[in-house]
Formats: sequence, structure tokens, C-alpha cells
Amino acid sequence: MNNLFFEIDNSILDSAAKTELALAQEFSAINEITEYNQQKVLSAFIRNKVSESDFSVSTGYAYGDRGREKLDKIYAEVFGGEDALVRHSFTCGTHTLAVALCGVLRPGDVMMSVTGLPYDTIHGVIGIGGKCAGQGSLSDLGIKYVQVDLGKDGRPDLEEISKQVSALKPKMVYIQRSRGYSLRPSLSVDEIGEIVKTVKNIHNSIIMVDNCYGEFVEKTEPLDAGADLMAGSLIKNAGGGIARSGGYIAGRKDLVELCSYRMTTPGLGREVGATFGENRNMFMGIFNAPHVTGEALKTAAFAGAFFKGRGYEVTPAPGEKRHDIIQSIRLGSPEKLIAFCEGIQSGAPVDSFVTPEPWDMPGYDSKVIMAAGAFIMGASIELSADAPLREPYAVWMQGGLNYHSGKTAVMLAARSLLKKGLL
Repeated sequence: MNNLFFEIDNSILDSAAKTELALAQEFSAINEITEYNQQKVLSAFIRNKVSESDFSVSTGYAYGDRGREKLDKIYAEVFGGEDALVRHSFTCGTHTLAVALCGVLRPGDVMMSVTGLPYDTIHGVIGIGGKCAGQGSLSDLGIKYVQVDLGKDGRPDLEEISKQVSALKPKMVYIQRSRGYSLRPSLSVDEIGEIVKTVKNIHNSIIMVDNCYGEFVEKTEPLDAGADLMAGSLIKNAGGGIARSGGYIAGRKDLVELCSYRMTTPGLGREVGATFGENRNMFMGIFNAPHVTGEALKTAAFAGAFFKGRGYEVTPAPGEKRHDIIQSIRLGSPEKLIAFCEGIQSGAPVDSFVTPEPWDMPGYDSKVIMAAGAFIMGASIELSADAPLREPYAVWMQGGLNYHSGKTAVMLAARSLLKKGLL
């Protein structure tokens, strides 16, 4: 590879070239999944007869917005659900998940997380540890939260799940597919299917999956494995780097309908909600999503293999099957963590001149550093790297609209570490 535009040390360039050669088989597998999912999405567009008129602007109540309704049908078909809600008005993944939780659960119900402690920003939604007390958390509403920790290997503890489901008969079993700020493995669709079978053999709990970062990474989705409901963000995989905001909820028709009443108001549900011309971006986003997810996976694979070659602990490891777009790299010190994020930021197309600094980010218990020079603020389908400043001082990297720019940013992260004598 030439070095015309960036001053990158030859040792980094040589390592990158060797890393890329070693990834040929892994890249081929990613391409095969990408093509399958791209055909699945294209087929859904064709069957649902998407037309220019579906991109029209609606305002006010927006009764009968055909594009909005058609987009719901496409998401439902692509993700294997009976129904879906796709709205630009979902402000983030956490908001989308909160709508789903509050839409389905009622006072006195039991919600059981079977993948350990959920992602930091969900703690306030649930009311874990009294967080956000008085703000309308699930705990405030009289919904009981219980948790089954992961096994020592970081995998779901099916035996303990069986015991707890038998004892408590939870209304909902909650699964977080991605790793969050932990070094545990993300869950495959097959593993989610094992949890579904384990639970359903004992009690007919609603199985809900936080599917953030997992869409289009495999050929199947959690609903295909028997989950009842799943939700995610449009500024992650499903929006394809084009949707400017939003989220989706998909699954059983009756559950999606309940969520629609929480999304707007009882009696109106999905029948209202102006799209203000956002339909075009959301249609383009889901169409583009399989390809962009594939590019993000290649970027993650490259980063993992490159830093593994430099002696760092990485998850997933090279050659390991991926079930989300996240690559964690255990850097081991705050200095290395900050240097890595500075390097990623320097390779961003937007705000490359900014120096990221740790700060008290809303919803998190530790200072967080985030490298994110994105066209859409906070879009983690675009290349970003973030981490709380706490042990084990690992960084979680995700996204990359195209592999070649993502690869360059990873090399710049290595350059940043090298310049400070930390690589």
C-alpha cells in the first residue's frame, strides 16, 4: 500500500499488509453473508413495490402515510417478524428499547435479564440500583427486575436460567445480544435460540432482544430463532449510515401494537406520526445496511487481527465468528486508551482536528472517552471508538462506512500509540 496521504511508519504499513493477507478467508465469509442479506433486502423492496411516492412528505397527524406503513412491512419481512415500527422520532437505541419495555410490561410484572447486567444507559430505564428513581423507570411503575449472570465463560447460564424461570415465571426475558462495555462474547442467533427454547419449555415468557449492533451480521435474526420482540437503532447497523435518526421495533403483531401505544398514545398508536420527508433516508438506509454492515465487519476484523499481532488481547479473536460489529481491544492503561482514541479521531472525515477527552457522559457511571467524527452525530455505524476510563482499559470500536477508510483510521490509531512510545 502506498503512503501518499498520511505519514505512517513503515513498520505499521508492513504489519497492515500482512494482516490483510491473513484475513482473506474471513473477508470472503463476510462477503458471502453480505450478499445473502443484500438479496433479502432487495427482495423485500421488490415484493412490497416500493415507489417514488413512498418518499413523500407528510405533516400534522400524517394519517395514511403509505411510505411509513410500507417501511414497517419491509422491516418486518427482512427481520422475520409479523409486524414492525420504524420511526425517525425514536431518538436513540435506548429510547427505542424503553418504548418496547414500557409498552409491554405492566405493574407487578417481572422482567428477567438473562445476559447479566444490561448496557449502562438501560440502568435508568429499568431503575437498577435506584437509578432515575421518580423519573418513570420500570421500578417506579412497580415492575420487578431480576438478573441471571453469565457463566464463567461469558456465555448464558442455561441451567441457572431454567431455575430462575421456573421459580419466578417472568413476564419478560430480556437478552442483550451485544457485549456492551464488557469483554464477554456477543451472542449468536443460535445461542439466542437456545435461550428461547430453554425458557419456552418452562414458561411462555415474552423473549425480547436488544439487537443493537447485530443486524445483518448473520444470515438470520433473533426473531428467526423464536424471539418475540426485538429493537435497535437506525444510527447503528439498520440505518446503513444514511438514516439521520430513529429506531425500530419488530416482532409479534400484538406486542408491536402495544409498543405503538407507548410510542404515541393509547387509541392512536401507529396511525399518527408525520415523517417530514425522512422516509427516503430510512428506505435508502435499510437498503444500504447489509453492505455497510459488511464493511464495518471487515474494519473490525482488521483492527482485531492487527492489534492481536502487536500482542494485545482482542475480542473477538482473529478467525472467531462475529455476531455484532464491535471489536474490543484491551489496551491496559488510560494513556494507551486515550492515545488510541486520538488516533481514530484523526482519521475521521468529520472533526478530525478535534482531540477527544474523557468526560462525564449522560447515562454512564464512569468518565467516557469517545472518538467519533461522523456525518450523523453519535452514529456508531460510522467508525467510532469509545470506552469508560476504568479497568480493564479496553476500547470498543465499531462501524466504518467503508473498509478502506476504516483501515486507515486503525493504522492512524497505531501511529498515535507509536508516537507516544506506547505501541
